[in-house]
Amino acid sequence: MSAPALSPATPTSPSLSDSWRTPLELGGLAAVWGASFLFMRIAAKDFGALPLVEIRLVLGALVLLPLLWRARADLTLARWPMLVLVGAINSAVPFSLFAWAAQRAPAGVGAITNSMAALFTALVAFAFYGERIGPRRAIALVAGFAGVVVLASGKAAGASVGWAAAAGTTAAFLYGIGANLVRRKLAGLAPGAVASATLLCAAVLLLPFALLSWPEHAIPAKSWAAAAGLGVFCTGFAYAVFFRLIQRIGAARAVTVTYIVPLFGVAWAWLLLDEAVTPSLAIAGVLILGGVVLSQREKA
Repeated sequence: MSAPALSPATPTSPSLSDSWRTPLELGGLAAVWGASFLFMRIAAKDFGALPLVEIRLVLGALVLLPLLWRARADLTLARWPMLVLVGAINSAVPFSLFAWAAQRAPAGVGAITNSMAALFTALVAFAFYGERIGPRRAIALVAGFAGVVVLASGKAAGASVGWAAAAGTTAAFLYGIGANLVRRKLAGLAPGAVASATLLCAAVLLLPFALLSWPEHAIPAKSWAAAAGLGVFCTGFAYAVFFRLIQRIGAARAVTVTYIVPLFGVAWAWLLLDEAVTPSLAIAGVLILGGVVLSQREKA
């Protein structure tokens, strides 16, 4: 999944151990977030998109609840309408779109479209807040959208993945909106508290829809395990590690984890689900990830 929308954070002074500790944590985080697309692919077919996402949101919010409690004094009543909006835009809807896509396409499709969030963040900032898009970011956006077109035109196991690619791209666009809202409307709040509060709000918003579509058949243990892994590890614990990285090395360095999440997403699906790496998937990955890396090299 994409790195969650962030409040500004100042990095603490690095220790001598950061030379090995930070790369290991970034690599581990990318592996866990890459596994989220594997877990969705396994569990979505049995739970359905909305019940699976509800489990994910509840478990993730519970893991992060101590961070919310610690910052409770800062979460005034005036903050909650924006937290609810960000919960819908940055968690409930995009998580549901990715789960829906996982029912219809290989895990790699979701993992690659997810990385478009960084490009959409820049595009939304330009369109609505007047931030500059320099030549590199313009080229990066063109490359990213070309990658989506290639991905959407491809096939997996003989079936088109166009709608799944469209769902993943829409989810990434919503991440871009959410990142800009957090940056401008929730500045000053601890990132962990923002994530916990927005996950909790998203869980409440989605609950009636999840209950209405809750499956009547028995759910296999494998799918329950995948849902639990998605909520506890890929959402709760992964966010906690990510916020600790933000505090230690800063948001700009921490967000580079998004560069390698798709690689793990594709690799896990290939190793554990025997999903083929098709030419369209490979070409799209190069275009989109290349665009993301290029966009992050643009000077502010």
